[in-house]
Amino acid sequence: MKRRWKKKRAGAAESVDKPSQGANGHKKTRRVSNLPFSGVSVDTAGLPPGSARYIGDVEPTLATYSIYSYDEKSAVMRIPEDVSELLALIDLNVVNWININGLSGGVVEKFCAMMGIHPLVIEDILNTEHRPKLENFDDYLFLITKMLTMHEDGTIEYEQVSFILKGKILVSFQERPGDSFKGVRERILAGVGKLRKLGADYLLYALVDNIVDNYFIVLESLGDKLEGFEDASATEDDGAFLHGIQELKRELARMRRVIWPVRDSIGALARSDSIQMDNSLSPYLRDLYENTVQAIEALESYREHTASIIELHLSEVNMNMSRVMKILTILSAIFIPITFIAGVYGMNFAYMPELELPWGYPAALGLMAIVVIAELIYFKVKKWL
Repeated sequence: MKRRWKKKRAGAAESVDKPSQGANGHKKTRRVSNLPFSGVSVDTAGLPPGSARYIGDVEPTLATYSIYSYDEKSAVMRIPEDVSELLALIDLNVVNWININGLSGGVVEKFCAMMGIHPLVIEDILNTEHRPKLENFDDYLFLITKMLTMHEDGTIEYEQVSFILKGKILVSFQERPGDSFKGVRERILAGVGKLRKLGADYLLYALVDNIVDNYFIVLESLGDKLEGFEDASATEDDGAFLHGIQELKRELARMRRVIWPVRDSIGALARSDSIQMDNSLSPYLRDLYENTVQAIEALESYREHTASIIELHLSEVNMNMSRVMKILTILSAIFIPITFIAGVYGMNFAYMPELELPWGYPAALGLMAIVVIAELIYFKVKKWL
């Protein structure tokens, strides 16, 4: 099956599979929600708007943070000990990228409050089941996206990544520590490309572009898996095949619910007239929007192909069943008349002249043979054999 997109740029960095750590330091497995997006839990129902409560399907990770400060001449990365030191390290003369990994420990609430961020934005950051969106405030932009990571065991992890762009400050909030933005970090420290020459708005574009690049990595893996199902549709066990292909179909449906609103958010960002975004970024944002459209087209193609594979497999199952029933029907049609003959001469009547004749038994067998041969000739003429 041919891919419906061209290979992305070689600079796209693949996410590293790392186990999540809870606040107590123990490893945990992420449970995938069956709902598209859920903004309310039992604990948060009825709370006033702007209540900073975590909503998610796993225990939140204890927050850690770092700050990258750079301009065209130099770049430095520092890891402060607390939020107060983090704010003190911000230099408004250069670009500042603050990356917060984890949403527990009160760091998000404290930091955003000190930055003058609206309580509703803080609530949305802590709600990891929130729908991707873009909001334009007077002095900052707020963007929610979804990061997709393909693990070695074939499972896909969904992670919410939120951004706040405020002048020369870009803040990114991730659910858990990871290496998703490794390529961007390396380009900042090495001074490669345009990152060090442009502002925080270009950094926002670079990070979102990295997220979209990961969509293609996941789609490529799902495409290979789909080709495997296509090759095995006629040979694999029926129960195992249908279970696997249905799992893939559900995964594609979940991805569709994630990528569509991300596309809308990027489209809104490309059309935004916010003072936070420089007009020179418009071509880059339009290209990024086209990439999301391309990912959606590939996703829709996979969903249609998955449905066609399921239909083809079920058709093959029905055809095999029809062939079996056809053979059984022919055998039944062959044995019905000879069973009738055997039944007639098997009746225990006192006067059956044929039974006392010396040629009676061979005649009965010959009659059965003639009937079988006649039936086979008839079935062959009718092309039932």
